[in-house]
Amino acid sequence: MPELAYTPLDEITQLHSTLRSTFRTGKLKPIAYRKYQILQLAYLIKDNAERFEEALASDLGRPKFESRFVEINPSLTEIKTAYTGVDKWAKPEKPAFSLNFAAMRPVIYKEAKGVVLIISPFNYPMWLSVGPIAGALAAGNAVVLKPSESTPAVSSLFAELFPKYLDSDLVRVVNGAIPETTHLLDLPWDHILYTGSGRVGKIVATAAAKHLTPVSLELGGKSPVIIDPKCDLKMAAKRILWGKVVNAGQTCVAPDYVLVPREFQETFIQALKETYQSFYPADTPSSAPSAYSRIVTPQAFSRIKNLLDNTKGTIAIGGDTDASSKYIGPTVVKDVTGDDSLMSDEIFGPVLPVVPYDGTVEEAVKFVNARDHPLALYVFSQDGEFKKQVFEHTQSGAAIANEVVLHPGADGLPFGGTGPSGYGMHTGKYSFDMFTHLRSSMDSPSWIDAILGFRFPPYTDKSLAATKRLLVTLPARPSGPPAVNAGKSKWWGKWFFLVLAVAIAGGLTKRDKIAKN
Repeated sequence: MPELAYTPLDEITQLHSTLRSTFRTGKLKPIAYRKYQILQLAYLIKDNAERFEEALASDLGRPKFESRFVEINPSLTEIKTAYTGVDKWAKPEKPAFSLNFAAMRPVIYKEAKGVVLIISPFNYPMWLSVGPIAGALAAGNAVVLKPSESTPAVSSLFAELFPKYLDSDLVRVVNGAIPETTHLLDLPWDHILYTGSGRVGKIVATAAAKHLTPVSLELGGKSPVIIDPKCDLKMAAKRILWGKVVNAGQTCVAPDYVLVPREFQETFIQALKETYQSFYPADTPSSAPSAYSRIVTPQAFSRIKNLLDNTKGTIAIGGDTDASSKYIGPTVVKDVTGDDSLMSDEIFGPVLPVVPYDGTVEEAVKFVNARDHPLALYVFSQDGEFKKQVFEHTQSGAAIANEVVLHPGADGLPFGGTGPSGYGMHTGKYSFDMFTHLRSSMDSPSWIDAILGFRFPPYTDKSLAATKRLLVTLPARPSGPPAVNAGKSKWWGKWFFLVLAVAIAGGLTKRDKIAKN
């Protein structure tokens, strides 16, 4: 593993000051210069894609195919989205028309927040760095990136390439560990985006509060999968297992556990076994290092292995580990209960607990709701009512049917959590919005005082009467709360009258025929 050169603390203070000074010059106000920097960021990735593949293989043992599919391609897509979208995104907007204020020419300007800090994680160290940077640059901000010290090859590559492609007075990299991150958090920022664990997220939010700095936290949690026995079983097994083995399960939206009706558990396990054999027909993934990632650090390996060693469930697939190579094979554990070691924390590895439940889908929903809101909630079902029952009675960052893991890269969808899984949204335009201040503006003409002159002292009965005339007119007072299924009743009422009309028309036609005969 390459040695990572940490940024000296005094240099961190200096670069923060440099970026602040450059931002105040308005260098990034022109959209053309923003687009130039964004395009430079894209070519930084494109020109060095193979070097990033090698760095990701060094840091994570990740196969080249996976790095292309889940990181390099999404990075370029998101950067290009920012490049093509910024002209439209940055345009001033007019609010909805209001007769009271139209003459004052109200406008909403999209302005940069200032100098922003992006603290990116180890699991997708490229995409979750350059994607937010593209959004921050599109919004006109200066940026400091603090990549993970757990991925030294990628972090070193950033430190080497950023000065060659990007304006160093606007975009800088700070490498380091706890002391360097602590020093960064002691400085005032205009926005902080942190992606990582909830434990560190609380530290970041607490530090930011000292400066009243707005924060976006992209955390994680135990993202469940709920299985309907009427699902496409082969497809479900394939997608769920893939979501758990890609990047060796080190994905914040990876399926963390599966809830399955008890009587369907063995059928589901058998489908997973068949899928496993199709994924790795020759042998276990340990014999194919080019086809399966490794755990990022020895500490992470030990944490996951400890969870697995203490489970009271039964290992149905895999279970093989090797500390020397930080290898944990794809593992499925059945008959897991809610108080099992595997349910104590987000696994963040290639171990999939299968939790059987008794009764209807309501029991699965209760199980999910008894825990923190997850970053993602997955349902595999062909039944619309089943999906509706789950999604309408749970809370999560995302609600996905018949797919896993892909939604953070879906064009136009916001990516973010709720509650303990984080707050704030990013990717695409949502990254631009996150780093943008909406500045309200009005330009009121002198003649307005001929209409609103009563607002000035001295206050009189005449000015009070004028104010009362401005009182907003409300809808009619309701007679009581609406019926629970009022909308549905109204819909079925329309169908009833339509059917009644058809029946009457048919009866009249039949009567006319009888009369003619």
